[in-house]
Amino acid sequence: MPFWGLYLQNIGFNSQQIGELVAILLVTKLIAPNIWGWLADASGKHLVWVRWGSLLAFVSFAGLILDKSYWWYVFIIALFSFFWNAVLPLIEATTFAYLGDNAKRYSHIRLWGSVGFVVAVIAFGLFFETFSILWLPYLSLALFTGIWLTSLVIPEKVTHVAHQAPASLSQILFRPEVIALFVVCLLLQMSHSPYYTFYSIYLENHGYSRNVIGWMWALGVIAEVGLFAISYWLLKYFSLAHLLTVTCVLTAFRWWLIANFVDSFPILIIAQLFHAISFGLGHAVAIHLIHQYFTGNLKGRGQALYSSISFGAGGAIGSYLSGHAWDSLGALWTYYAAVAVCLAAALISLIWIRDKHIQDFRI
Repeated sequence: MPFWGLYLQNIGFNSQQIGELVAILLVTKLIAPNIWGWLADASGKHLVWVRWGSLLAFVSFAGLILDKSYWWYVFIIALFSFFWNAVLPLIEATTFAYLGDNAKRYSHIRLWGSVGFVVAVIAFGLFFETFSILWLPYLSLALFTGIWLTSLVIPEKVTHVAHQAPASLSQILFRPEVIALFVVCLLLQMSHSPYYTFYSIYLENHGYSRNVIGWMWALGVIAEVGLFAISYWLLKYFSLAHLLTVTCVLTAFRWWLIANFVDSFPILIIAQLFHAISFGLGHAVAIHLIHQYFTGNLKGRGQALYSSISFGAGGAIGSYLSGHAWDSLGALWTYYAAVAVCLAAALISLIWIRDKHIQDFRI
């Protein structure tokens, strides 16, 4: 993702088309994770579907090599993301199945995904200083191959389908705190869209090299790793609801810094360190709230809904809107819009989000 916008720009797509293509990459999360989550929950075997999803994602992504027309990319990205979006929520559910009563240890496992991201983004940044960014699809295919091969050696953790949740899916979905959580997650991901879609282009337009851009992305995720390492302590001693509100406020501050101080390298570094909060803490808190709200045989679908509504709907809507706003309003006002979205999410979180630690909390 850090180099995807630059790659699309390099092969001739404009800002609106880049925003739309990133939105397509995400919009299938509205449907795909829920289909895969239902299949996995019904069978009690998550990793079977992870293996099929990662294999078919590799096969479909290879289609990008065949043609570089806009509508071909629309088709291939939609096909690829339908399969790719099966992988992450089912891996999340599998992780919690292995952890059992030690659910708060989740972040100690999740941080290795961040370590992998850091290694990849630094290596890609150095590679693209010397070689063409047109190599990006081939490098990505190598990573997809590794994901599929790794999925083959992870032993399946069979969950008991007979373990029914105490409430139905519809009953859980209509709880005010669940609705509020999904709205907050959607808004938070919407606010990240100018960053995920245009941050690399933004930095390159202000004179930063691709190597430096790679290191900036890596810095953000290194901070995220640090957050995951201490999140067990945070989740043990602080309310999930309060942590989510803090996440929204500090994320708004991060976008304000990027909007106003892109030419100040030290401040830009500080803004990148806030990735520990905007993604790391936000994701850890949301995952644990989903784990609280969706129990028994609904765990897979709960994680799938979180993925589809936040990363899917939130990311798709945000990418589409930021793609149009980037040219019409400019980078500054696009990031200001992201600030406003975060503050709205903070207000919703403060008023409606509840967790088992603060059942008696009232405004």
